[in-house]
Amino acid sequence: MSQNTINYLIHDRNARGHAQFGWLDSHHTFSFGSFYDRDRMGFRTLRVINDDRIAPGAGFPRHSHRDMEILTYVLSGAVEHKDSLGTGSIIRPGDAQIMSAGTGIAHSEFNPSQTEPLHLLQIWILPDKQGITPRYEQKSFPLEEKRGQLRLIAAKDGRNGAVTIHQDVDLYASILEAGDVVNYHVKPDRYAWLQIAQGVATLNGEELRAGDGVQIGGEEKLQISTDISTEFLLFDLG
Repeated sequence: MSQNTINYLIHDRNARGHAQFGWLDSHHTFSFGSFYDRDRMGFRTLRVINDDRIAPGAGFPRHSHRDMEILTYVLSGAVEHKDSLGTGSIIRPGDAQIMSAGTGIAHSEFNPSQTEPLHLLQIWILPDKQGITPRYEQKSFPLEEKRGQLRLIAAKDGRNGAVTIHQDVDLYASILEAGDVVNYHVKPDRYAWLQIAQGVATLNGEELRAGDGVQIGGEEKLQISTDISTEFLLFDLG
């Protein structure tokens, strides 16, 4: 179920869609594949957040996308990415990666390890215009830049070293240890989504656990802390 508060809506991790294919264990924050919930069709331009665990040596064979901004955020393990642009890369924790599908792109994503599982968030965002030239971008952000603070990892203008996204979205990542606190002000003409990736966090007094998402529908002052540890993503949306 989802829980209402005064200014935001908490989407419970246990209400997510779930798909199990042996090599893939996936939880869907929003409607995806066989999971459909008319109240979970996305939020603003944020369309997909899939929490995927991929077995060693397995992955998604070559498939196509178009007119979507696709980000991969690795929590543990690594992703081997290959695409029709000729890109071949390994995506690891600490990396920010984006693929603008535009007029069309084909890619594959595999866990290159034969022993270690892979855990990642796959994120889809609707672009601000269709038919753009496909592109790929990847940057690495040291752990120290996310520890105890918000680090901008994706933005429309690519400022502060972030990867560029074709949409009015600022995406922040943060890793907090016990006692850490970060604050963020969602402006009156903006919206936000908080996704707990790992651990346990407290948002304005509400306890959240890995898989929980929070939809913020207007101006709000956010205080995020943890008594244990947590890793989360914060989307500031137009």
